[in-house]
Amino acid sequence: MLTHLWARVSLGIIATLGIAVALPAISSAAVKPGDVITPENAAKVRQIVTPGVYYMVTRGMQMDIVPTTRIDWPPPYRDATEKYSAQVRLSPDHRSLVGYVAGQPFPLIDSNDPYVAEKIMWNNVYRPIQSDDYDLRFFDCEVQYIRPGKSHRILNDIWVGHYAGYSEVGRTEVEPIPTDPDFKVTGRLWLFALYPILAPADAYGEGLIRYRYADPNKGDDSWDWNPGTRRVRRLNEAILSSATGTQQFDPDHYSGFNPKTEFYNYKFLGEKDMLMCVHAKYSPEVTCPTDGGASACPENWEMRHVYIVQANPRRGVGEANGALDKDTIVYIDSEVWFDPLVDTYDRQGQLWRSNIYWLAYRDRPVPDARVAIYPFKREFVVGADRVDMEGGISTMCYLPGQHTPERECWYINMGAVDKDFCSVRAMVAAAP
Repeated sequence: MLTHLWARVSLGIIATLGIAVALPAISSAAVKPGDVITPENAAKVRQIVTPGVYYMVTRGMQMDIVPTTRIDWPPPYRDATEKYSAQVRLSPDHRSLVGYVAGQPFPLIDSNDPYVAEKIMWNNVYRPIQSDDYDLRFFDCEVQYIRPGKSHRILNDIWVGHYAGYSEVGRTEVEPIPTDPDFKVTGRLWLFALYPILAPADAYGEGLIRYRYADPNKGDDSWDWNPGTRRVRRLNEAILSSATGTQQFDPDHYSGFNPKTEFYNYKFLGEKDMLMCVHAKYSPEVTCPTDGGASACPENWEMRHVYIVQANPRRGVGEANGALDKDTIVYIDSEVWFDPLVDTYDRQGQLWRSNIYWLAYRDRPVPDARVAIYPFKREFVVGADRVDMEGGISTMCYLPGQHTPERECWYINMGAVDKDFCSVRAMVAAAP
């Protein structure tokens, strides 16, 4: 079944509940543009990267330090924020949103606000990177051991036909704007589709459909398809957050930290300047030659202002009841409002899994695009890495794929997919 395709990733430490929290005031003077960070001088960045990133740098991932450059939101998203944000507030229990229409819910963040963590996480939910629909076509992920200084040896090669989604709420660029009328009937916030799996052979033709609902007490609906048995299976929520393998992404970490927001408790740990990759120079991303192909490098990293939030599953509530992690530390860029770095700790408080995302800021996903071209720059995720510290395994995904038959790959807010595409019927029909 498809469930063996999403699994673990390791990293993390920080937090409370027995995990020390240390956010020293480190200035950008620790590094300067032009510096090249390798295992030999990794100590220079230890206090300005996440524990997960530091783990990878000490094992061969090279960082090229570049100047910090401003990132602007897509104009339609910015306009929606100005129009609607004043009416948004948290619900009486401070878990869900009231009055949200489109754009960013809380554009003014006050670190002294007792509910700042919840507001930051809702900003991360309704992020500017994509508001209407998206379709990533033909991407690939490679699973390998982390091998400092050794050659790339692939354990498993995963190919996927479509990674797609459709939002019913918060739409800013493609009609219907700002809300799809279907929302009043179904209560769905968004629909997601991942299908068909093209490799490996034992997963050929499989797929996943997932729906998120506005009801704060209603968990996600999700189904997978196995063409071998010709069966559609409804998935238990717990598998979305913590799969049981040791190799691939689980669905809650396909795009940063993305479980149902109301099923977690949040604590604001602080804000600081840290290194992130939001102006990647490569698309498709390059395979790192110095860590066994376990990451993308060399790449451009710059100092960014970051909000840091700790997320803990609310035991006994939906998918969080089956989560294997204890603490997740989410690092959210204060301009991009995406979390390029996520570290997860096990129930013993040990760094377990880490997610690292490389983003590019441009008006097209690849330099030679002919269709996916925008009148403004926007952020594209061009690489995603899931690292399992306990197993020493990395799953590095290339978005777009390095050998894809579809060169442009990312189609964001272009009407490339609709609600029907994100349906079980369409998933079954697309199976080879």
